[in-house]
Amino acid sequence: MLKSLGPGVITGAADDDPSGIATYSVAGAQLGTKLLWTALLTWPLMAAVQMMCARIGKVTGQGLAGNFKQRFPGWLLRVFVMALLVANTINIAADLAGMADAAEMLSGVKSHVFVVVFAFLISWATIRLQYHQIANVLKWLVLVLFAYPITAFVVGADWGGVARATLVPSMPHTRDEWSTLVAILGTTISPYLFFWQASEEVEEEKAAGQSTLAKRRGATVQELELRNFDVGVGAFFSNLVMFFIILTTAITLNRHGITRIETTRQAAEALRPLAGRFASTLFTLGIVGVGFLAIPTLAGSVAYAFAETFGLRQGLDKKLKRARAFYALILLSTGLGVGLDFIAINPVKALYWTAIINGLLAPFLLVAILVVASDKKLMQGQPSSCLGWILVAITTVAMFAAGIAMFVV
Repeated sequence: MLKSLGPGVITGAADDDPSGIATYSVAGAQLGTKLLWTALLTWPLMAAVQMMCARIGKVTGQGLAGNFKQRFPGWLLRVFVMALLVANTINIAADLAGMADAAEMLSGVKSHVFVVVFAFLISWATIRLQYHQIANVLKWLVLVLFAYPITAFVVGADWGGVARATLVPSMPHTRDEWSTLVAILGTTISPYLFFWQASEEVEEEKAAGQSTLAKRRGATVQELELRNFDVGVGAFFSNLVMFFIILTTAITLNRHGITRIETTRQAAEALRPLAGRFASTLFTLGIVGVGFLAIPTLAGSVAYAFAETFGLRQGLDKKLKRARAFYALILLSTGLGVGLDFIAINPVKALYWTAIINGLLAPFLLVAILVVASDKKLMQGQPSSCLGWILVAITTVAMFAAGIAMFVV
């Protein structure tokens, strides 16, 4: 079971990217514990979605775009991948801005310098190294995020009130509150994670010697159970961190009247009761660590989607010479993200709004995923379980409803 931990855990860690940290911090600072219940909701929903994507990749032997290509018109698939490119490029820009802003806070060096340095390091490592080599090191840095639960216990919370806020949903009433809910759903159940999860299942099979599509088709019951365990663990820890970021910012920032987070310095204040003057250091380590995990995932998911759509050679296991177009797409999305960062944008607002964009795009992709997952022919006679299908359908309806409410309230 421990050996099976891989794509699901990495995906779960990447889910708490700088955009996620900023969104959860904004939610806690603005609304206190009002949206704590969302962590309880998104855990099974995120797990169900990622399990379905993993199953599609594992059983069909190809990523989401490859399956969409067989099930939907070409023009619709091109719309999907272009929307993913736009959303991920903005997300990369926001993540780089958040990382650079945190590094500037710590060092005093202008953030634009760090944007270029981080983008170069991430691009070089993605091309030159196996992604798992990078992830195996950096996912330990993500453990810094567990400073949030420790801070919550150090400060002391009204645990009776926390339990009520978690178990009794408090529905949003204003447009801002609905926007925050859409942002939480969008940064937790993100489109790029759908493509990444399925493609990494294919990479795992290639690494095991299943080099052809015919060899990769189908999966044993044990393989699917182990993958569900992997995804379930990743989703649990991702949502546990989400819960405590919201809680910690609520009992440190919101409680003291800091309800509008405009800078990363303000967001770092949530960790001051634990880390004191080292709060900025701890916050920066967390932001940079998850950024180094998330940005290759963002850029990689776009490259996988485009490569499968247009029949290009693909795979992070391949050298640059054997998959030039694939790596060019990774460099393109990262480069566009760097370009966006040289426009005067507020990093915290940019991170928050990318979560909203993802929240509006995700339900449309979930409809397509549901169609593929229930297609017995595509799924080699191993379609999604009825329970899994229902949970993903609930996720889709909930995300559509939240998006509509954001505009009409």
